[in-house]
Amino acid sequence: MGVMNDLLGPPAVADLRGVLARAADQRDWPALAAAAERLEPLALRARADLLAGALLSDLDGGRGHGAGYERAAAIFRAALRDPEFSGWPIWPVSEAAVTLALQDGRRRSFDDALALLAELTPRLTGEFAIRRLLIEDLDRALAIIADWTLHPDGHVRRLASEGTRPYLPWAVRVPEIIARPGATIPLLDALHRDESEYVRRSVANHLNDVARHAPDEVVAAAGRWSADPGQHTAWVVRHGLRTLVKKAHPGALAVLGFTSGGVSVSVPELDRGTVHLPGELGFGVVVTNDSGEPARVAIDYVVHYLKANGLLAPKVFKLAVAELAAGESRQLRKTHAFRQMTTRVHYPGRHQLQVQANGTLSAKAEFDVVS
Repeated sequence: MGVMNDLLGPPAVADLRGVLARAADQRDWPALAAAAERLEPLALRARADLLAGALLSDLDGGRGHGAGYERAAAIFRAALRDPEFSGWPIWPVSEAAVTLALQDGRRRSFDDALALLAELTPRLTGEFAIRRLLIEDLDRALAIIADWTLHPDGHVRRLASEGTRPYLPWAVRVPEIIARPGATIPLLDALHRDESEYVRRSVANHLNDVARHAPDEVVAAAGRWSADPGQHTAWVVRHGLRTLVKKAHPGALAVLGFTSGGVSVSVPELDRGTVHLPGELGFGVVVTNDSGEPARVAIDYVVHYLKANGLLAPKVFKLAVAELAAGESRQLRKTHAFRQMTTRVHYPGRHQLQVQANGTLSAKAEFDVVS
């Protein structure tokens, strides 16, 4: 994350001060200058918050009664005329604007803050700052955001999807979006056939987010889209249902054309009983279509990792998609790597492996991992 943190380092702050000095009727931004000296130990999100606070202090000018939203918005819009006003400094600017709009408390400031985020987002993104507006008044915000699905700029259309994702990385949660899973689906309905891959990828990730707490709503939406597909619908649906497929959700499998039942899976045959870190485990498995009809089969494998607490935690990995004739058996092989990573620590001890085909799980094969 060190490289990411530097995206909001002292040079970026210096650029921001220069842009704002040219845009505003004040030449000096001392709080921003002071904040630039305190960035070093902070992660990217904390840096954005620190700089947003410094912006608020400078905009207030030491008067102690709070800066006005309208003046700040005018400065930020003037800055947008400067091509150098772009990149990660937009994040603290957007956060400061939202803070002032919420402090102002008037509906027109709330609405204008959303409009300002739409203007800023092509220079970076407004997806983080928008969250507090969603928390403040979800229905009012969504009514405005719905119009963004028709915006000529793909960055703004993406903001309609990305900014309202239930589990957007680095962003604050919006509890009401999770409690009302159908609230954002109309946005996805409007955008899933968007001409921009940038927008479509956001739609798929948003759909996958919703699947974590409302799988039935996700399957229903994917089913509607698949019934009237566009050029890229299949990819959006497949990517949006990826977690549900790994969980062998029957509805998600059905939408993607994977038949349920009639499939059997052999016990995986391991090429060794012990994996020495770092190392690899090879395995083979036979999947059989026991039905009298052709079957499309989604085949995954599950590694049950031993955790520090002595319990096993499953992790699903893709293996293959197979078209099997009636009665056909297919043998598949795979090699899985075991290496220590920052995102996964391997603990010595007994592990397990299974293969699943359209939700049908094989028996477990056991192996040991040693350091």
